[in-house]
Amino acid sequence: YAKAYTTYPDTEVVAIAEFNPDRRKAVGERFGVSALFEDGPSLLRSVVPDIAAVVTPTKFMKESVIACAQAGVKGVSTDKPIAGSLCDADEMVETCAQRGVVYAGGNLQRAMHEVQEAARRIHGGMFGTLQGAAVHGFGGEISGGGCQHICVLRLFVDAEIDEVIAWGTPEEAMAGEDDSGLIIHGRFHLTSGLDCAVFGTTTPRHGVDVWTDDALIRWDWAPPQIFQGFDAKGTRIPVEPGYEPYPFDQFGYLTGSIRSFLAAVESGSKLWISGHDLRQA
Repeated sequence: YAKAYTTYPDTEVVAIAEFNPDRRKAVGERFGVSALFEDGPSLLRSVVPDIAAVVTPTKFMKESVIACAQAGVKGVSTDKPIAGSLCDADEMVETCAQRGVVYAGGNLQRAMHEVQEAARRIHGGMFGTLQGAAVHGFGGEISGGGCQHICVLRLFVDAEIDEVIAWGTPEEAMAGEDDSGLIIHGRFHLTSGLDCAVFGTTTPRHGVDVWTDDALIRWDWAPPQIFQGFDAKGTRIPVEPGYEPYPFDQFGYLTGSIRSFLAAVESGSKLWISGHDLRQA
């Protein structure tokens, strides 16, 4: 994050909070920052930056986000996982909303500009009405598994998940004290009326599929593939997506996340990945 904010022509790092004194000194020297603080409250008493990137262990995120919002920071971002409990995520999202603070998510593939462009085409009706969705290779972790998948799915279908049906195997993993070896299958019901199958074991595909009568859009940890029409054997035909190049490409999809964040703070435009998205996942 610091490398990104010191690389872009319109941003600079003005202060850093880091608890470890050796790391604090090293990071300050690396990025040429002299305003160094032991913790967030000390930083905020001295300087209120326009934006703050909270890149702490999860258990410290709620305190940091709320402190930034109360101090008058215009925008704050966190990465995943956003919180250890849903009520903590709710408090962060709601506090920022009440104070008019832009709350951005972090380094997720939903913020890849090609993913955003594919979603714009879907929402614009280029492929017709969505008929179905599926998530392949869902993570077996109870906490964190599938966060990337859910964020891309919600973007493509432009809907929320309002019901989750899930079942786990094998029995010995279900009876265990942690999530080692756990395989989770399920179904997401979406507010748009669609049902999304969730496959916990290996299928011929990975990632997220959404489809219409004529087209299939597939995200598989890369710019989405687009298939349109069928050949004589009934196989979907891949087409060249023709995504426009993005003006910033130094840091992969972290770039999309940060540039969207900056635009939202400056103009109120829509975030490509928000704290709300992380909460929903």
